Amino acid sequence: MKIDLTDTTSARINTGLIDARRAIGTPAVGMVLTLVIVTDEGSAYDALKAAHEASREHPSRILAVIKRPGRSPRERAGARLDAEVVVGDEAGTGETVVLRMHGELANHAESVVLPLLLPDAPVVCWWPDQAPEKAGTDPLGRLAQRRITDASSAEDPVGSLVVRAEGYTPGDTDLAWTRLTPWRSMLAAALDQKHSTITSAAVEGEAYNASTELLALWLADRLGVEVERKVSDGPGITAVRLFTGDGDICLDRSDGRLAELSVPGQPDRHVALKRRETAELIAEELRRLDPDDIYRATVKFGVKHLVSTARSGKGTDGGGPTAAARATPPAAKKAASGGKAATPK
Repeated sequence: MKIDLTDTTSARINTGLIDARRAIGTPAVGMVLTLVIVTDEGSAYDALKAAHEASREHPSRILAVIKRPGRSPRERAGARLDAEVVVGDEAGTGETVVLRMHGELANHAESVVLPLLLPDAPVVCWWPDQAPEKAGTDPLGRLAQRRITDASSAEDPVGSLVVRAEGYTPGDTDLAWTRLTPWRSMLAAALDQKHSTITSAAVEGEAYNASTELLALWLADRLGVEVERKVSDGPGITAVRLFTGDGDICLDRSDGRLAELSVPGQPDRHVALKRRETAELIAEELRRLDPDDIYRATVKFGVKHLVSTARSGKGTDGGGPTAAARATPPAAKKAASGGKAATPK
């Protein structure tokens, strides 16, 4: 069921939600969280589609905030709230409210969103495209226990990682990091089977790909070795190589779907490692609402290496972005000389 409300208020929207639930015969509320999506008209459809699919795993109230401050001085001086209430199959397993804020009201979105939050339920805020530099201090971000950004949508994906690190607040995360979960799990499992000392590593992926940079930074931070960043044609991350005295551990994915894992002394095997849709990424992030300490450590580690590399004028192989190429933490000297390397957690 869909209800359109023009020039409305938060109170009327709440009344519309109750009326819509009664009309379709489901007055009980079984939602577990509120997902606030801050986007624009161009990205709203894709973001809502992903959120609706994720809601099948996490029933939620979805509030899509679309700011339309206006082009002319008269439009900017005014204030109007238009809403679209959707309950039923079109809203997944929860309910959706699309909020279009016109004029000055666009600068005070939190005043509209606050009365619409589910009582005694967690709040997650997601910026599918342009996110504030400090999500934790943003008026909408302060309402949320978990804040999701996406560096890949930024004009400078690699540079945005520095912004994310400098403005980090516990509860922040990024979909560029979420995309790495299968890669990190597979590499950790491979190292559990092979206990040789890692002397160095290499990560291959598309140029200007934030996930590739984060994976290189994670390996450099956790293993304490030099990690070389190489540019490939993609799609996304294409290969990771860990160099040991017994041979190379290689996870190679050239087609974006199926990867081949090679471990010295073991037969090569194929593993499913497909590129995931946004709905799957959001569903994963909604499973845990506590701060991600490994993400924090990785982006904090990356600040000094991304910035120092950029200042020194060193780029990656193939003319790609300045990033984690050859970023060597102090522990690398020990690892290179035969010391025991840390295992990814």
